[in-house]
Amino acid sequence: MILINQKSDILGTFASSLCLAHCVATPFLFLAQASAVTCCDGPPTWWKFMDYFFLTISFLAIYWTTKTTTIKWMTPMLWLSWSVLAGIILNEKVALLSIPEAAIYIPAVALVALHIYNRKYCTCSIDKCCVNEE
Repeated sequence: MILINQKSDILGTFASSLCLAHCVATPFLFLAQASAVTCCDGPPTWWKFMDYFFLTISFLAIYWTTKTTTIKWMTPMLWLSWSVLAGIILNEKVALLSIPEAAIYIPAVALVALHIYNRKYCTCSIDKCCVNEE
């Protein structure tokens, strides 16, 4: 169980960091693409679907982390951050609300920070100390 918790926090931190890098890189890629008139009229399909890939990976990492964390407030904060991130990404696809592009950085940074915090404070030497106590 310790191994799953440590790996899920590492996976969550890695996926959230890559998601954050993806979010930061996107405007620069669009700017570069706009200056290259000979190219396409939109981003590549694989680039657009990376959002869903990162959401899936972070969902799994949060699922595993919340099963083993000892910090009671960690579970709702991870799910809240993921839900806000998913909501912003889905809103970008369907354009229901006018949300600033920079809003996506808040839940992405929160997920990175929460996974790092959980990894630091849920260190165990035996198998059952990281079980979420109700």
